[in-house]
Amino acid sequence: MVFVGIDVSKLQLDVHVRPSGDQWSVDNDTTGHAQLVKRLAALTPTLVVLEATGGYQNAVVAELCSANMAVAVVNPRQIRDFAKATGTLAKTDTIDAAVLSLFSERVRPEPRPIPDEITLEIQALVTRRRQLIDMRTAEKNRLSTCTVRPIRDSIEAIIRVLSQQINGVDDDLDTTLRKSPVWRAKEDLLSSASGVGKTTARTLLGHLPELGRLNRREIAALVGVAPFNDDSGKRKGQRRIRGGRADVRGVLYMATLVATRHNPVIRGFYQRLIAAGKVPKVALLACARKLLTVLNAMMRTNQSWRLDAPQAA
Repeated sequence: MVFVGIDVSKLQLDVHVRPSGDQWSVDNDTTGHAQLVKRLAALTPTLVVLEATGGYQNAVVAELCSANMAVAVVNPRQIRDFAKATGTLAKTDTIDAAVLSLFSERVRPEPRPIPDEITLEIQALVTRRRQLIDMRTAEKNRLSTCTVRPIRDSIEAIIRVLSQQINGVDDDLDTTLRKSPVWRAKEDLLSSASGVGKTTARTLLGHLPELGRLNRREIAALVGVAPFNDDSGKRKGQRRIRGGRADVRGVLYMATLVATRHNPVIRGFYQRLIAAGKVPKVALLACARKLLTVLNAMMRTNQSWRLDAPQAA
């Protein structure tokens, strides 16, 4: 079996192959991608692993998947932890490629299908919407402490422009979703849950395509709402969440806040946890996990929200 690790940078792709130890580099452009696919096709790799690098990996992943290769894109922190565990403390592009190929061979992360065109478009639009909202929030914070009239006028003008941009992105999202009745149906399905609005539904669709395909434990761990134990001997440490998809977790948390007030199932669950002595943050996290579990089951069974919605997988 052949395992390949590819370290991705803006301009270059560094490749390492196990068990042969072959390594080479190509440009991270159309020509380089074609050369890479041709050379790897001759090796028939069992698995190709790359790090998520802010989007620089998207084009080459698309090319590899279109050539019917099994490709997994993994969290950079997971690779760094793996490198430290194997005693690899130095860090260069060549070394990283070798670590990725070893990770591919030893861990064998599950390959994920490449998102389709609509998924990629939704991801980009949802991400841009969040960026614009963050910028608008920053400007509103500045406005709240500014007393100089010309500066206030400038800030207010920027806020108006950002609000127009956000409305434009929302329109683009509506247009994108209307392109596919299937995607519109998915949004309507998720939005049928009290507490889940358009923003949450679209973020889940764009940034959590695994929703409905994994079991409840896997989806909770993927989002980062599954607390991990920290016990040793007789010591019982505090359980904490770590990792996961922060963007998804953020909108899920806000949806949970609404659901604890307006969703009968989540509200009742939250109240029972508080009555049992759980602190509000812990109770909210448990509610977020429960809401995610139900949404996951809804997507799997293609059933809208109901009080007795399926909750296990």
